[in-house]
Amino acid sequence: MIAMTPITGLDLTGFTEREPGLWTDAAGLVLSVHFFPLVPDLPAGLHEPGRLGAGLARLVAQAGGGLIEAEPGSVDGVPAVRQLVKMPLESRPGQAFLASWTVPRAGSSVVVKVQAAEGATTGVREASIMARVGPAAYFRPHPYADGEPGGLPCHVGDHEEWDAQFPGHPLTLVRAALRRITPTVTFDDRFKALPPFGGPSAPQAPPAPLPPQRQGRGRGRGWFRRGES
Repeated sequence: MIAMTPITGLDLTGFTEREPGLWTDAAGLVLSVHFFPLVPDLPAGLHEPGRLGAGLARLVAQAGGGLIEAEPGSVDGVPAVRQLVKMPLESRPGQAFLASWTVPRAGSSVVVKVQAAEGATTGVREASIMARVGPAAYFRPHPYADGEPGGLPCHVGDHEEWDAQFPGHPLTLVRAALRRITPTVTFDDRFKALPPFGGPSAPQAPPAPLPPQRQGRGRGRGWFRRGES
């Protein structure tokens, strides 16, 4: 088990452990893993991608951020949802970008998260792309909500198509790091055998007793408030 989670395998090439369940690399990425022995607080089941995306967009907006991507998928064969989120920095201008997998079961969940923040120079990617496409084409309706849900605005500067032109940008780095790490994640068979998460209104199994608890940090149960900022 890695850091008292059901994760049994994870490629940590290039990362240095700072504390159990948290690693950093030379580019400023922070990788963390979390196990929550609680019924997942996702706003919808993975079989309802429309409701799930809209609900996640509202939750992220309420925290002051913006949901860039929310796509169902799987990790080690277990259904999961991948999120890419941007959040304003609290102590200075700029944004932090967080890429994660939430792997929910009926009574527990695992989160694998990569995050990075802008440095002293901020907004270069956004300004450069806006200059190329023009202000009218830059801002877009939110893809997961009817109308803008609030929080940080949705715009084309966050699209993956621009990553190659901004290889050192934190958004590019977290998106690429999660993609590289995902195929290397493996889970304990006991976690994989737990009943699936059916959604917030579905009957849920009791909270899973294994592995030993590793409570997240922070006061909220939303994953973007649990980890490091």
